[in-house]
Amino acid sequence: MPTDEGMRAGRRATARGPGRPGPRRFLTLAPAVALLAALVTACGALTPGSAADPGRPRTVPSSTAVPDEDITLKLTFADAPAMVDALVAAFHRKHPRITIEPRYTQFADYVKSIKLTMASDNAPDLAQYAVGMDDIAARGDILDLAPYRDAYRWRAKLPASALDQLSGSRLTGPGGGAAGKRLYGVPAGLSMTGIYYDKELARRAGITRPPRTLAEFERQLAAVKRAGMTPLGVGALDSGGLHLWAALLNNAMPPAEYRRWIKGERGATIETARALAATRKLAEWSRKGYFDDSAIGTTQNDSTGQFVRGRSVFLVNGNWAAGQLAQAMGKKAGFFLMPGARPGARAVSSGFSVSYAVSSRTAHPQAAGAFLDFLTSAEAQKIVSDNGFLPTDEDAVPVPRGVLGEVARAHRRVTADDGMNHFPDFAAPAMLDPLRAGVQKLMAGRTTPEAFLGSLQDVWDERYGGGGR
Repeated sequence: MPTDEGMRAGRRATARGPGRPGPRRFLTLAPAVALLAALVTACGALTPGSAADPGRPRTVPSSTAVPDEDITLKLTFADAPAMVDALVAAFHRKHPRITIEPRYTQFADYVKSIKLTMASDNAPDLAQYAVGMDDIAARGDILDLAPYRDAYRWRAKLPASALDQLSGSRLTGPGGGAAGKRLYGVPAGLSMTGIYYDKELARRAGITRPPRTLAEFERQLAAVKRAGMTPLGVGALDSGGLHLWAALLNNAMPPAEYRRWIKGERGATIETARALAATRKLAEWSRKGYFDDSAIGTTQNDSTGQFVRGRSVFLVNGNWAAGQLAQAMGKKAGFFLMPGARPGARAVSSGFSVSYAVSSRTAHPQAAGAFLDFLTSAEAQKIVSDNGFLPTDEDAVPVPRGVLGEVARAHRRVTADDGMNHFPDFAAPAMLDPLRAGVQKLMAGRTTPEAFLGSLQDVWDERYGGGGR
């Protein structure tokens, strides 16, 4: 196995190619970049809403008093429309003088547009947290919620890991701060990825239990293949492929090392021997035919529908599919986390929260704060659980039966082991497309594991200047 340093050196020498500039070449462009930045800044100053107003508040007030007047709040979001509608309706019943108008945008478009949306003079009062929110917070377009965290006692109501993901620890420039000092979002529900399986089809291949190690899982995939069935459903056209890669990576790369890369810490890299081993494993599974031939052209939703119809024995997906699978498959559906190298290894997974931030342009921060606090209530947590997401307060909702219960118990294991990692695209706002396209190329045999990791590190280097903060 190559060393991490040897892998990076080899990639610098061979993977870039003559037409692919790397971070070192950026040095020669410094004067031009500086001039361009000055021009953009000058133009931006002439554009309404394009830059943070230094006179605008950067933090919420500490008061939790709910205004006694008719107020309308605008909310923009990209995840779980049914859940959002139910939460908004329940909040309005509790506070009938506050109306929330939700606006849904598809995830890919949301990520691309959220920076402009929150910088606009017509910015919504509330926004679902997404990749790139760190930049928005640093710019001053969303409010630091730390005073509400203390006033509403959110530390006692919400998991520390969920708050840490929203603490702004990667912020730079004005508004930045140490992890745990600031807070830029409040979670409504939690997410987590893993492997679903069809218990009836698995028995046909001689599989009677979830695998306890990665080697055992590989033997099960091979057994399904020999039985004439598709082993693993992957919706790689959008996010299913990167969830599979991340699941392998989480078990191969030490969490502390991975988290340094996600947070943009100085010297962090994804070009390590363990990350390479995980990436090679994904390519190997593709060569062995463990995925459907059409996986790279299949969406995550379609792969879930195919799994329901018995087109694969296993499925890579997140807890957001659990409700659909429980309803469609009943007791046939099961769930487990991607196993590690040895039995009883640390439980790890990728996940985040469906969280909400408050615009610094809102005229009603206290009304927005009341909605954020409502998200921590038992009533809201019941709505979250009913919609397939994991409640932030595990004790607020009884552990459900069937596959929903298996997901909930797996999440408790991950939480107890401090094994929840950010999704890999959180490493940089521009990371999502190279991740998705790169995994597709890996599965199709059109790139190498080394080149794939090198392309991700290039995006990271561009984001953090080649050496991190």
